[in-house]
Amino acid sequence: LALAPQFDGEQMIECIKGLVKLDEQWIPEGDGFSMYLRPTAIATDPFLGLQVVNTAKVYVFTSPVGPYYESGFKPIKLYADDKNVRAWPGGVGASKVGGNYGPTISPQMHAAEKDCAQVLWLFPEGDDHYVTEVGAMNVFFVIDTPAGETELITAPLERGDILPGVTRRSLLELARAKGDMIVSERQLGMKEIVQASKEGRLKEAFGAGTAAVVAPIKAIHFKGQDIEMPSGEDIGPVAQGFWNQLTDIQYGRVEHPWSVVVE
Repeated sequence: LALAPQFDGEQMIECIKGLVKLDEQWIPEGDGFSMYLRPTAIATDPFLGLQVVNTAKVYVFTSPVGPYYESGFKPIKLYADDKNVRAWPGGVGASKVGGNYGPTISPQMHAAEKDCAQVLWLFPEGDDHYVTEVGAMNVFFVIDTPAGETELITAPLERGDILPGVTRRSLLELARAKGDMIVSERQLGMKEIVQASKEGRLKEAFGAGTAAVVAPIKAIHFKGQDIEMPSGEDIGPVAQGFWNQLTDIQYGRVEHPWSVVVE
């Protein structure tokens, strides 16, 4: 939307507050349940054509939602797709546009046939495949370094194929504030993941997104083999900690500068 007509962000928040008040009876109760708010923008120029947007409509829709996965806050299995690529450098992978998601439906169906809940999207480079995102979320890995330090890793934004999600940013800020791990935004290849798993240094993995918040991962199916997390069907301590911190902020159980109070 860089070329679209701009609007005042603070006024947008005030409009959303008014919308939430109007739809407050639709807000569900209980952990894992919420009212989903989706700001959207469409061009409204009075003709069909391909050019810079002159007029646009920005609107927000609301919807009551439950847990992102039917299984709830439980670890899921991923299918690491080494054939299809979600986004390429220089494209629109870093933007929330519909064209990024339509092509993912067929690979997702293939993943379901493999008894996997989501696709782990990879980017081929040389003789390796680098982790980018999971489904429509960012993805994090917790790996112990050979020196024995714990490292939290997520893909960097510089290449332009990773969505700069607000949940991604939130987890990075929370991790850096706590200071008990190395926090890295760097490339992570499947070769490194496989090697770390063999050496017992792969500790956790989880997705992070607006709807799912934190989605723990129990295994990754890659080239006919399952890479299993040591926590198995249990939630790893890092994923559980992030879930607790974020949901406490979201549900108002703690005061936090990220919170926007609707009175």
